Amino acid sequence: MSKQLSQTGTRTFLAGKIISNYGQSTIDCVVRRISNDGATVEVENSLGIPELFHLAIAGEGNPRPCKRVWQSDKQLGLAFEDGHSPAKAKADTLPPEHRSSLMRGPMLSLRAAFDEIEIGIVLLDGNMRAQFINRAFRKMWDVPDAMACRNPSFVELMYHGRDTSAYQVPAAELDAYVAERVRCVKAGAMAPVKLRRSDGEVLLVQCAVLPNGGRMLSYTIVTEIARRSEELEGLRNALENVDEGIVLLDADLNVQFLNQKMRKFWGLTPEQAARKPAYADLVAKAARAYHHATTAFDLKAFVAKRVAAVRDPDADAPNLRTADGRHIRVHCLKLENNGRLLTYHDISDLVRNAEQLEKLATTDAMTGLYNRGHFLSLAKTEWSRFQRYCRPLSVLMIDIDHFKTVNDRYGHAVGDEALISVANACRKGKRDPDIVGRLGGEEFALLLPETDLSQARVVANRLVKNVAGHSLTAHNVHFRVTVSIGFAAASLSMAGFEALLHAADQALYQAKSRGRNCSVAWSPPIAPKHAAE
Repeated sequence: MSKQLSQTGTRTFLAGKIISNYGQSTIDCVVRRISNDGATVEVENSLGIPELFHLAIAGEGNPRPCKRVWQSDKQLGLAFEDGHSPAKAKADTLPPEHRSSLMRGPMLSLRAAFDEIEIGIVLLDGNMRAQFINRAFRKMWDVPDAMACRNPSFVELMYHGRDTSAYQVPAAELDAYVAERVRCVKAGAMAPVKLRRSDGEVLLVQCAVLPNGGRMLSYTIVTEIARRSEELEGLRNALENVDEGIVLLDADLNVQFLNQKMRKFWGLTPEQAARKPAYADLVAKAARAYHHATTAFDLKAFVAKRVAAVRDPDADAPNLRTADGRHIRVHCLKLENNGRLLTYHDISDLVRNAEQLEKLATTDAMTGLYNRGHFLSLAKTEWSRFQRYCRPLSVLMIDIDHFKTVNDRYGHAVGDEALISVANACRKGKRDPDIVGRLGGEEFALLLPETDLSQARVVANRLVKNVAGHSLTAHNVHFRVTVSIGFAAASLSMAGFEALLHAADQALYQAKSRGRNCSVAWSPPIAPKHAAE
């Protein structure tokens, strides 16, 4: 070899091996440059290579002792020791049988420890052959002891799993699956991978790259963890798609989960929701989306009220009304970890239906005025106020003149238009506190709070004039209607609102007897003594 070196100076691109750990570890390398004093070699990865080792070059005889002089990511600068290194000389003073005995004890202890754990362990050398397979792995994959003892390759172990139908993989995809797993291990892929066995067991597989270029594979049974994770994922997917808005808060009222409906309601992307914003911040952000009864809106007070309602779940959380008119019912549940589960349910249809039912129960369908029952209920409330505070109160009884004739002559469709026309006239001439209702047939009533008899006379006369002056056209029929009105003012001598209504009704009959299309005020009957005078 010395002769060759003297003739050629240096040589390059020779195949070699780095040998260390008493011959237990070998790493392939390429000799880039070599001389009598040293060499430059290139390896796949220089990490883990000791300072002292031997370099074997194919066809060059015995390995030569070396010392690492410099190192980069993939290259090493070596100096040949050739027996002059004190460390090498000291190492070589031990006979081979003593070196073997020094290593045998720790290795046996390590193997025994690996055999006791429940995690499957496989140690592979740089050629991907198994140097050790522990008991747990052999049990997981039904690997015979004889097979484990003959140092099978990782490919053989994978095909053993295929041949024993251990993988939960379709038959047509098995070979591709095995090839992909072998590729990942050879590449030293470090990311954990979940494997599913045909018996339903789930294993977490991790690969660690060893300093000698080998691999250590660990197989951990995570079936229960995977099952719970899948259950949680299924629950999460279900909550994502329910009609209700779902908000999960921790004990500090920070968001842990928002489903799709609430992210849309608050205008958040999934990424923003994943940052776990504070509930108070979300309420403040969306405050303008709610309907507020007054224009003077206090944001801080609004947020404080909403947060207080969540902190005290026993208190009734007020429903919300959005700016676009929707009604949202909020329910808060306290969790065992002191967190909160909030549900937001759109009850707009329920509210709308309730309002519709209330309208049907209180309103005359044809005219849109209050029906008799609701009118009398509101009137009794006003009567109570009159009795308590002695404030003026009057009522008008209104009847369409000759209504039966209109129906008989023109038909009920035209009669209906007459009713609607009079109802509109009553509605048009009333103030906000006034109450107007259809008592039945062609009869209407108008209750006037804070109105004495003289003021009621003005209202009655105006209404008579407005109705008579309005021309109607219905179903190609042109006609006019008139009304007769009797009105009365409340007095403390009256027994109740029914007495006031009866007084106005008596005045109405007087208006009819006077020729209709007029109004008449009720006056108390003259006492017998005064009548004689």
